[in-house]
Amino acid sequence: MSNAIYPKFKEKMLKAQVDLSTRVIKAVLVKNTYAPVFSTNEFLSDIQAHVTNTPQQLSGVTVTNGVFDANDVTFPAVAADTHKAIVLYIDTGVPATSPLMMYFDDIPGFPFTGNGADAEIRWSSGDTRIFSL
Repeated sequence: MSNAIYPKFKEKMLKAQVDLSTRVIKAVLVKNTYAPVFSTNEFLSDIQAHVTNTPQQLSGVTVTNGVFDANDVTFPAVAADTHKAIVLYIDTGVPATSPLMMYFDDIPGFPFTGNGADAEIRWSSGDTRIFSL
């Protein structure tokens, strides 16, 4: 697999239903038990059984010239599961209405098994940053 934007999220963007610069965006680690089904996975509730640790809110979010970026994120005290990917989502406060945005499994150091230590995720500093359209 490789990094991908969830199709239902693409649809929301094309219909101007989201403004990434004003929404609460969070990242979650997902276990190796998660097999993405991009055609049907739309909300956090669709993948919740595979989420580990506490979701982390992205800070310093910017949307400039079609490029989405944010500060690096740290997951504290990562559980002893095998983590295969990160999923970004918009947090509405309700998993059944929190849209999935992006799936990342092409990340240096992934998959990895947590050992109780913090895991720092460094987003790309290249032209596309976290993702670009």
